[in-house]
Amino acid sequence: MAGLLTPAAAADALAAALLGGLDPENSPQRTALAAPGGELLLMPAASGAYAGVKIAGVVPGNAARGLPRITGSYLLLDGPTLRPLALLDGAALTTLRTPAVSALALRHLAPAGRPLRLVLFGSGPQAYGHLEATLAVRDLAEVVVVARNPEGAQRLAAHARSLGTAARTGTPKEVADADLVICCTTAREPLFDGRLVGPGATVVAVGSHEPTARETDTALVRRAAVYVESRAAALREAGDLLVPEAEGAIGPGHITGTLADLVGGRMPAGGPRSCPQLFKSVGMAWEDLAVAVALYEAAGV
Repeated sequence: MAGLLTPAAAADALAAALLGGLDPENSPQRTALAAPGGELLLMPAASGAYAGVKIAGVVPGNAARGLPRITGSYLLLDGPTLRPLALLDGAALTTLRTPAVSALALRHLAPAGRPLRLVLFGSGPQAYGHLEATLAVRDLAEVVVVARNPEGAQRLAAHARSLGTAARTGTPKEVADADLVICCTTAREPLFDGRLVGPGATVVAVGSHEPTARETDTALVRRAAVYVESRAAALREAGDLLVPEAEGAIGPGHITGTLADLVGGRMPAGGPRSCPQLFKSVGMAWEDLAVAVALYEAAGV
């Protein structure tokens, strides 16, 4: 898929789907099946002239085997006939799609007009994808990489420098000086103290779709304006929101808006911010379909 679609073009495809009337609230739920090594996910979607389904495996133990944590395939179908059109690498599609979703949110939520300081949690494929997607939509003054694996953090920082951005490794406390905080990890507990995040900062959390796992803490969620891909999906799968709700710190109405609201211009824009902006993504089937279609059409098959 490399070279067929840039992160910015993938974000454009997602925006076009939303502006074309697609309603993420009606997107089919993710089906999860316990498997011997982890979890098998099934994510179908249909819209316009196309349909498709992603079959993905999440295998935590694969890292020790030198294998990807995420595996799978995406089958793209002709909508009217359901005739198979293409078979895509499911992990590669996810590595492109998830950063593109974040980039689309950042277009609307991240400060503009000046280079930004990014604190990036994680050093896996999603961290690399989010670095490049962020560079596609905002200028970065510095990247600070925070990861459990020191060698992985150093490699990602070196990659950022190869893209022309000042970069180094750092610690979670550096969110205090960040304009952007992006979390791309497998963490099940908060990565940093949300009280440190400045009122003008934007935080993106993409690492989990499990109701008991989270990357951000209750302190951040309680004081942030919260945006999601879909209210229904977030209130079903987003531990970053469900754990604070279970604690009684927030209610279901705490969500400020959705990605469709941002793209459709239904949220206020501009001006100083009195609180952080948090975008929590769980990953949805309609996003896979939109990006798979864009890849298929870009290939000119």
